[in-house]
Amino acid sequence: MTMAHTGGFTSWLHDFEGAALLRRTWGDPDWSAGARLAPALVRSLQRFQVGEDGDGARLLDKARRAGDPVYAEAVRLFVAEEREHARLLGLLLESAGATTISGHWTDAVFVRLRRLLGLRTELMVLMLAEVVALGYYRAVRDGVGDLLASEVAGRILADELRHVPFHRDRLRRSFLRSSPLPRTVARAVWWWLLAGVLTVVVLGHGDALRAAGVSRTAFVREVAGYFRGVVAEVMAR
Repeated sequence: MTMAHTGGFTSWLHDFEGAALLRRTWGDPDWSAGARLAPALVRSLQRFQVGEDGDGARLLDKARRAGDPVYAEAVRLFVAEEREHARLLGLLLESAGATTISGHWTDAVFVRLRRLLGLRTELMVLMLAEVVALGYYRAVRDGVGDLLASEVAGRILADELRHVPFHRDRLRRSFLRSSPLPRTVARAVWWWLLAGVLTVVVLGHGDALRAAGVSRTAFVREVAGYFRGVVAEVMAR
């Protein structure tokens, strides 16, 4: 499904441009300081690094075909930020004496889900990763006890806090003309998908979360809380 031209994304474009300027001004963290990361956290960060490291070509193509050049440019900058996250995570792993990995089955499944239909479906699936990222990077920033890892996670979290409302705004516009039944079905499927994603995350990253002082239950509650707010705003009439 192709979403109609809606406009109104100029402020978001300016936000992304401002963030890019700040990154150039700040420069990189001090990688020479090195990082000491628990093995469970290394394995977890390797998987998240793979998830951040896509080229976003299909998303960009769908955004361009949606007919709003301002929105498409904002999406291009969003993709650039995601790739910057992959770069930062890769250098963090290197600073800890670890390597990146070439792929992981969870990322492959996630990418396939995103590509199933049009822009709205891709954004709905992408939002699942974004709300998980809010909980994950907050845990790493606040709980791992390593200054370099905390700085990297904090930088990524600052971007994710912008990504969630950016995608939420586009999704809300896409549902404005939807009747109650499609909204109800979409809401139910969305929650069902989140349940599946959270199951995979807590099973695959539970040890890393525990090392950051966050239990599986607390993580699920935190992410579900973020998601509940997103769904309420997206589906609001």
